[in-house]
Amino acid sequence: DVKENYMDYITLNNGVKIPQIGLGVFRTPDGADTANAVKWAIEAGYRRIDTAKVYGNEKSVGRAVRNAGLAPEEVFITSKLPAEEKGYDAAWRCFEATMEDLGMETLDLYLIHAPWPWSEVGADYTRENIETWRAMEEIGQNGRCRAVGVSNFSVSDLKAILDNGTVKPAANQIRYFIGHTQEALTQFCMDEGILVEGYSPLATGRILKNPEVAAIAAKYGVSLPQVCIRYVLQKNVLPLPKAVHPEYIRQNAAVDFTLSDADIAYLDGLTDTER
Repeated sequence: DVKENYMDYITLNNGVKIPQIGLGVFRTPDGADTANAVKWAIEAGYRRIDTAKVYGNEKSVGRAVRNAGLAPEEVFITSKLPAEEKGYDAAWRCFEATMEDLGMETLDLYLIHAPWPWSEVGADYTRENIETWRAMEEIGQNGRCRAVGVSNFSVSDLKAILDNGTVKPAANQIRYFIGHTQEALTQFCMDEGILVEGYSPLATGRILKNPEVAAIAAKYGVSLPQVCIRYVLQKNVLPLPKAVHPEYIRQNAAVDFTLSDADIAYLDGLTDTER
């Protein structure tokens, strides 16, 4: 019985509750692939689905959630403002388009996908992000979105928002897995009460052949992905595993075991897990 892990909730800094384990649909094609993944996840007990405008599958996510027959408030939906879309008007325009594609009255969490366009990783868009955040604050206060946050933001990116905004980001969604835990950034977020969501907890599949993690999995009698997801949870980070196969979707949330402090420390020390 794995229900308790799916259904454990974390409270965001504005009081909104978010389910611990979510399904990510990055690179899951629109149509049947996304609809089935969401359907199987909901059947397995997941109550958090993470999409984005640039994934191109918001319509399928919305349809699958509606078809599941659950009340809208029973499933926590996250989407994201495209990284290329900066500024007040762009944020509002994209939010409205996302809501239309999802076919929903309210969104649970809306994130700025990145502090810079993907074609200019690392470029300084501080001024544009501050302007964008002004719209995000309004989006989070207009009754149609319950919380707003960011993704891929560094400490300096976050400080610009904290220093110039009036609403603290509820979450920062970052790349996070064994061997890549972005410790200074994670600690800064936790000190500020900003939830850290960890995407790519399996290093987009590259960790699956890692012998050290495999040995820990064998010790606990679980799968390697289950160790990766459990590790993220025990770090007080919310994992976002991606899967399209019903059995893997179920397994990814069946993490009702506890890694020992010694094993966590061992995993903390691993590097090159993506090789």
